[in-house]
Amino acid sequence: MAVAEAATRMVIFLREEDRVGHRRLYEVIVERAREEGMAGATVWRGIEGFGFTGRTQPGGFPGASGQPPIAVEVLDAPERVEAFLGVVRELAPHCFVIWEPVLVAHSSSSAGSTLDDPVLQ
Repeated sequence: MAVAEAATRMVIFLREEDRVGHRRLYEVIVERAREEGMAGATVWRGIEGFGFTGRTQPGGFPGASGQPPIAVEVLDAPERVEAFLGVVRELAPHCFVIWEPVLVAHSSSSAGSTLDDPVLQ
């Protein structure tokens, strides 16, 4: 039996070359998400995309001159994701961010678990 729980999924759109100091921005965001105790974070490398500039960002292959678009997904309870938006604004003030309500289904082996359960983190 699956148990569904309300959550929020935030997606932060970046470019692979985006940095905080000498570190990749997406790595810093995932690290901060872990430090803040978020339920989960995943980094996706895009094949191709464009933003407000209208310039296409091709992903290409490793070593190609194009810098692929990056999407960082963060998942947790709605109030925790909303609070994490402040961290994102601090680290990446010019990035594009969306968030949406989602339902998280846990398998019967984790029935009764919540997004704050350390087993899920």
